Amino acid sequence: MELKDKKLYLLDMDGTLYLGDRLFPDTQRFLSMITARGGRYIFLTNNSSKGTDRYVEKLAGLGIASGPEDFCTSVHALIRDLSPRGYRKIYALGTASFRKQLSDAGFPVTDRPEAGIDCLCMGFDTELTFRKLEDASRLLLDPRVDYIATNPDWVCPTEFGYVPDCGSVAGMLYNATKRKPRFIGKPQPEMIWLAIEQAGCTKEETVVFGDRLYTDIKSGVNAGVTTCFVLSGEGTLEDLETSDARPDYVFRDVGAYTDYILHGSPEPVRVF
Repeated sequence: MELKDKKLYLLDMDGTLYLGDRLFPDTQRFLSMITARGGRYIFLTNNSSKGTDRYVEKLAGLGIASGPEDFCTSVHALIRDLSPRGYRKIYALGTASFRKQLSDAGFPVTDRPEAGIDCLCMGFDTELTFRKLEDASRLLLDPRVDYIATNPDWVCPTEFGYVPDCGSVAGMLYNATKRKPRFIGKPQPEMIWLAIEQAGCTKEETVVFGDRLYTDIKSGVNAGVTTCFVLSGEGTLEDLETSDARPDYVFRDVGAYTDYILHGSPEPVRVF
């Protein structure tokens, strides 16, 4: 299926549609083009530090109307993964919002190193403390405690640069315990498949947009869908030389993609 005929757009947000609190100039035009052509978009994020209600507020503040049904997050994928496992008690290493999302989904959650914990779930924790790191290090000494993390991102983009993300904290804990988590979010394909199921579309009708090769693009490749790498965020053309994730298309930004679909120019920066 050609790009112009895609129906479902799975969109990374930070670095793809905006950066921090700055909406990219062509984002609104891009989203309007999708809906005007009969398509649908779902926002994807590995960021587990806040729930979809906060993202709805965030996008509203940027002038984009959305609802909870327009999002698929790494926590949604984590909840799907945890559901059949029957853990007795989960230590949630993350924000209060992260713990609430798991608790609201019916899981027995704690943020204290209590007896009976058989799983440690870690998210991107903007409320990280040394106590949490110490708790996790103690728990991971027990091989019977499963270890799951929402995403492997090394950094999270901000207006001033980057801050350490979940993958960086996982690296710290590996140095202390020699345990590595099983990651759930991008680049694993489950979040892509969950969003496709949520939208009632097919893989052939779907395209993934993102600014990171090792998460956004690789998740699309692993899920077997078309991918568009944009150069408006973290990733660069130089990264393509060393990455094992090959996007189908590379565009300067979502504005260049919009012009390509509507007018046939400019051409993609690169096509693989």
